[in-house]
Parts: sequence; structure tokens; C-alpha cells
Amino acid sequence: MTGITDTDRDADLEGSVDGLARWRPDLSAHVTLSGGQRWTLIAAGVAAAAALFAAPRAAVIAVNGLLVGLYAAAVVYRVLLFRASLRGGALTRIPDDEALALPGHQLPPYTVLVPVYKEPEVVGQLLAALDALDYPRDLLDVRLLVEADDAATIAAAQAARPGPHVTVVAVPPAQPRTKPKALNYGLSAARGDLVTIYDAEDLPEPLQLRRAVAALQRLGPDFACVQARLDYYNPQQNLLTRWFTIEYGAWFAHLLPGLARLGAPIPLGGTSNHFRRDALDAVGGWDPRNVTEDADLGIRLDRFGYHVGVLDSTTLEEANSDAVNWVKQRSRWYKGYLQTWLVHMRNPLRTYRELGFRGFIGLNLFVAGTPLLAVLNPATWFLSILWLVAQPAFIEALFPGPTYYLALACLVLGNLACLYLNVLSARLNDTPELVPAALLMPGYWVLMSLAAAKAWLQLILTPSFWEKTTHGLSTVDPNHHIASEHTGATR
Repeated sequence: MTGITDTDRDADLEGSVDGLARWRPDLSAHVTLSGGQRWTLIAAGVAAAAALFAAPRAAVIAVNGLLVGLYAAAVVYRVLLFRASLRGGALTRIPDDEALALPGHQLPPYTVLVPVYKEPEVVGQLLAALDALDYPRDLLDVRLLVEADDAATIAAAQAARPGPHVTVVAVPPAQPRTKPKALNYGLSAARGDLVTIYDAEDLPEPLQLRRAVAALQRLGPDFACVQARLDYYNPQQNLLTRWFTIEYGAWFAHLLPGLARLGAPIPLGGTSNHFRRDALDAVGGWDPRNVTEDADLGIRLDRFGYHVGVLDSTTLEEANSDAVNWVKQRSRWYKGYLQTWLVHMRNPLRTYRELGFRGFIGLNLFVAGTPLLAVLNPATWFLSILWLVAQPAFIEALFPGPTYYLALACLVLGNLACLYLNVLSARLNDTPELVPAALLMPGYWVLMSLAAAKAWLQLILTPSFWEKTTHGLSTVDPNHHIASEHTGATR
């Protein structure tokens, strides 16, 4: 292991924090709303107040009809994504023999960025997982990104005594203290032509780096990134981990490939995305003030003319098994999706020109639609229950003919479709043991709604606050996964 890198690289730190905001402030979440968006919001508020004063019933019916229409469109779009993924062709598959056959002179230097914060207990597991990667050590540049004042994690990394290809990078304490800031800082001195990210609890498949090299060579220079699939090593721990595994299975095996198939931008996952270094530099790296920097970067890559592929290689993670911890994590994800949508809708016409029609629809119905569906669900459930119990007149007034039938279709057909897709995904992903949990997914949707409500509130009060997820709660020992994967790669 090389020593801890110098923490006094002031220029690198400044660029990591403010580089994107200085270069393209319109693409940075350094402010929640741009000046134009503020004035648009004020104008919309004034118009709504005037409409409520002049014709309150018509105004409320119109707003309700708009929300029902958006809800229906977002649900239909997800069904179309799932259908598109079943047609195949969106996943890039690299067989073992092709990955292993790559000669050394065709393998580029590869940087692996691993942000670790206050997680000394997982450092040993992390280094074991990285050591199982099948890639020449002289071409591997592993960088553990640790906050300079996180003495316990730094000590754990040093005590583990990893090889010379591993560098502990002490990230200077500076606001915002976020994962993307650490990634920018780590990238500034990285030596790889390709770059990937792993989280502290990740167990990547040993051939993943080789598969990513082969995939990017096959796809060509227009593809800036391939996103590997994420799955969990503790799906059976409790009902929440089963739900989380089902959702991830649908997300990475069907929804993201569906986006790729339809030509829409792919909001990247926070780990196991493999980039061309020059493309990362060309688009300004990560936004340190966006709490889902991965999703934002996926949209930005598309706006700059790059494509993102989906790689058929899996990284195992720890499924969040605690409901409170899960809500913290999910609210951050939802808040980041809202930040991403607001950033890329500052100039809708320019975004439309850069993304095209399909990309623009995907940005609005998938990126914005994900937290929108979650926050609207409780209102639809409450109104439906209230109507069944008491049939108050105001609900009948809110839902004139067309709106009523569309809302009814969302309630019955939409919820059944989502339930069916989760069951189908569990079957297609060869996890039939998760089907009973898939039938209980409405309970998971309640948690999603709680997280979405929190996300909308935090977007107003603390937009850049990074709510850290606690790891190490799994009752499953991940070491047997590391051992079995390593054995499988050497057979």
C-alpha cells in the first residue's frame, strides 16, 4: 500500500468543490432553483391564487386532473420500459472466455475509487473483495477515499496492509462533505484510463473490470459508461430486504435496460459504473452538491452526446435491513432525483434539444416521476378509502367523468400492473422464493411514500445535506460470497 496522499492539494480541493459550478453553473445543484425557476414558481403561485379566487372549484379540478394525468403517464411509462427490456438487446453480455482472453496490452490502467466514511469495521471485507478482482495489479489503481479526520477508518486501512496498488487518499475536510466531492478529489490524481466506483460494502464479480473493458471496446467511443447490475447478498434477512431485492432486480434487470432500449438517459446507480476517464473530464465530473450525483451524471453524459450501456455483471451489496435506516437512504435518493430534475429543467428547450424527444420524456416521467409517484400514493389511497367508507360530495366534485375513470384505472390497473411486474421480475431473475414477498409490495410502497415526503421537505430545508446510510447491519456473513466468487473465477 502506498502512503496516505498529501492533503494540501488546494487546487484539487477547490476544483472538487466548485469546479462544475464555476464551469457550468446551469448544470450544478449549488442552488436549488435558478432565477428563472424562482420567477416561474412565483408566477405559477400567483396564477393559482387568482384562479382559486375567481373559480375555486374549477381550479381545484384542473390541478387534480393534471396530477392524475401525470401519475397515469408515469405508471404507463414504467410498463413500457419493462416491456422494452423483455425485447432484449439492451444488456451487454461478455462471456467469461472473452473477458479472460483479453491480452495485457489491450487492458488499460484502471482506477477504482472507493469512498469510505466512518466504516472501519468493513475495511477488511472491502479490501478482500477488491483483491478478488481479476486484473493485472500493475494496471490497477485502487484509491480508498477517506476523510482526513476519520482516524479510525484510516487506521483500519493501514492495519489491513493491502498491496502497493492501493492508495489511501485523505480527503481534506471541506463543505460539502459528500461522496461526489470525495470522488472528484480522488479522480484528480488518478492514473486510470477507465474509472469505476465501489461502495464500502460492495462485492463485485471478479471479472467485472475485464468485462467492462471488453464492453466499452465493443460499444465504441460514443459510450462513456457501462453500468453493472447491483444485487444483494442478504435478501432473506427479513421482509424489508426481500422487498429491496425485488425492487433492485426490477430496476437493474428491466427498467434501466428499458431506458437504454428506448434511447432515454440512464440515471446511474451509485456504484459499479465504469467510465472512460476522458468522458468524465469532458462533462465536469460529479456534482458535489447533488445527493444522487450518479443519476445526475447519467443525465449530463446524455446531454453531452454520450451513451450509457448496461453491463451484464453483478456487484453484491448489503440490503438495508432496518426500516428507519432505509427511509434515510431512500429519502436521499428521492431528494437527489428532484435536484437532478430541477437542474436539467432550468432551460427546458435546451435540454429538449440535447436529449431529444425520448430523452426528455424519460427525464420527466422517470427521474421526476419516481419521487412524484411515491409522494402522491398516500393521497390516492386516502381518497379511495374515504370514498368507499363515506362517499363525501367533495370527492365526487374533484373527479368529473374523464378524471374519475383515469384515476380509477390508475388505482386498479396501475397498482395491479406494478404488483404483477414485481412478481414477474422475481420470476425472470430466477428468484421465485421472493414471489410471496412481491405480493406484499404495497407495504413497501408505504415506506416509499414516507421517504418521498421527507425528501420533498429536505429539498426545501436542507437540499445538499447528505444523510449517511449505516452499513454492517446484515446478519449474513459476506465472506463466503467473496470466497466462492474468487474460486469461481480461478476454475
